[in-house]
Amino acid sequence: MDVTPLSIEGSWLFTPILRPDDRGVFLESYKASVIEPVIGHAFSLQQMNISMSKRGTVRGVHFADVPPGQAKYVQCFAGRILDIVVDIRVGSPTFGQWDAIELDDQSRQGLYISEGLGHAFCALTDSVTVGYLCSEPYAPTREHGIHPLDADLALPWPGDDVVLSPKDAAAPALAEALATGMLPDYEQCVAYRASRS
Repeated sequence: MDVTPLSIEGSWLFTPILRPDDRGVFLESYKASVIEPVIGHAFSLQQMNISMSKRGTVRGVHFADVPPGQAKYVQCFAGRILDIVVDIRVGSPTFGQWDAIELDDQSRQGLYISEGLGHAFCALTDSVTVGYLCSEPYAPTREHGIHPLDADLALPWPGDDVVLSPKDAAAPALAEALATGMLPDYEQCVAYRASRS
């Protein structure tokens, strides 16, 4: 499994080795012995989510309060998505910046997103199935969002005809979330991750 750090600290792309034969393909889609040394601590799996979306659906930008936050290992099981990591950690050198990666059912890559980072994706094919391994269970009182069409973030969604949930459509812009104090603190996120090693 190859590892590529993204430009946003705390996020990595993992590319598995595909072993095709006349039956199909075999791969190791998640391997703790590879991933945990990279992220610096054990990945405590508490929940797995599966979402199925039609073309143009945007989910996110989602994040959770730190601590404990919610780290994610994201894979696209069917179709193709544009997956985006957004640095919303106040005090981070890359605050307000993002990294975009296409995930699909051919390369079978996995994207690890540390606690405190924002996450969003868009369905690029008629239907997609996405799986997320999560370090913490869903906790509605600790979950938040940033509007995915925030002009200041300028996320590279393909086209203007996106489908949003009512909750995502009502989410604040990054500047508004910053002003209200709801964003994670960079130093606190780094310290929390270090405490788990």
